[in-house]
Formats: sequence, C-alpha cells, structure tokens
Amino acid sequence: MAQDSSGLRSDSARENSAISLELLRTPPPKERADAARNRAAVLAAAARLFAEHGVDAVSMDQVATAAGVGKGTLFRRFGDKSGLAVALLDARERELQEGILHGPPPLGPGAPAQERAVAFVAAYLDHLLPHLALVRMSETAAPGARYRIGAYRFWHRHLTVLLAGAPDPEHTAHALLAALAAEHVTALLPELGERRLREGVERLARVVTA
Repeated sequence: MAQDSSGLRSDSARENSAISLELLRTPPPKERADAARNRAAVLAAAARLFAEHGVDAVSMDQVATAAGVGKGTLFRRFGDKSGLAVALLDARERELQEGILHGPPPLGPGAPAQERAVAFVAAYLDHLLPHLALVRMSETAAPGARYRIGAYRFWHRHLTVLLAGAPDPEHTAHALLAALAAEHVTALLPELGERRLREGVERLARVVTA
C-alpha cells in the first residue's frame, strides 16, 4: 500500500511532498516585451503549421517565415523542433501540474494514493493523446531526452510519493511512466484502440498502488 501503518500519510509528509513538487515546476520565463511578442508569434505559428501539416512535415524555416522572425532568432530561442514542441506543451503541462498540487481530488490532494494514481494516468492520457506527435518529438529528440524534461521529473516525483509503500517506489514510478511514453503509446494505439489502452494503464496504476 502507498500509505503508512496508520492508513494515511502525515500532514507534514504531504506538505513536504507538495513543496518538493512545487520546486520541480519550471517557472514561466521572464522576458522583455519584444522577446515575449516574438515567442508568442513563434508558438502561434508553430501550433498552426503543425496542426495543418503535421509535425514531421514542417521545417524550422517555415515556422520562422510564418512568425515573421529571423531564423537565427528562432534557433537561438528554441534550438530545434523538439525545443518548439517542449515550449508548446509547457502551458498544458502546467495546468496538469496545478491540478495535481492544488486541484480537487482525486487528481489533487485529499484522496487515497491509489485513486490519485489512477486519476493521474487518466489525466495524463487526456493531455497526451491530442498532442501525441508533439510529445513524441520532445521525448525522442535525442537519446534519453524524455528523462531530462522537467515535466517528467515532476510526474516521477508525484508517483514516487504515491508509491511510498512499494518496495522500490522510484523504480515502480519509472515503470508506470514507461506505459505513458509517447513512443510506446504511438505504437500500441492502432492495435489496442484508445479505450483498451486507457483501461490497461489505469489497471496497471491500480496494481502497483495496491
């Protein structure tokens, strides 16, 4: 069980886990007004082009032209398309993180660990499936890229806390997150379909938190 011998984690333990999760969140960038305008223009152009043509078919040159910025500005700010993908996903990931930290249960605090774990994987799939190509790009841009993304560290820490009663919470959290990897989901979705995929991951969450 992901609970202590009294049946519930102590208030101080919950407070400490919430603080550690807060520290893992990436703060919004502080920018000059012109830099903020350029960033917004680039992200809007990228989102539109990706939606219209697919992520793989769009070049950085096309994004720069559509946004009205120089290619040098684009590459300095985002590096490559995977950097664009991470930036586009950032706001959506913040919403999910906010729900985990301060939202209503079972996604937010106040529900048993098992219910929170199941709610997390359901909410994560709600985030992942509409943006699968973008998440896949951000996670596979380079070997191990997925594990260096700040959001992954947040998801992993959250699950590790929920799995506190497991023999190896950190490893088990990685194992559960492996079932949510974009590359994995992309491969299985055509075979399993969305409903079966969701049911399988939610079942896995129940098993590891039992």
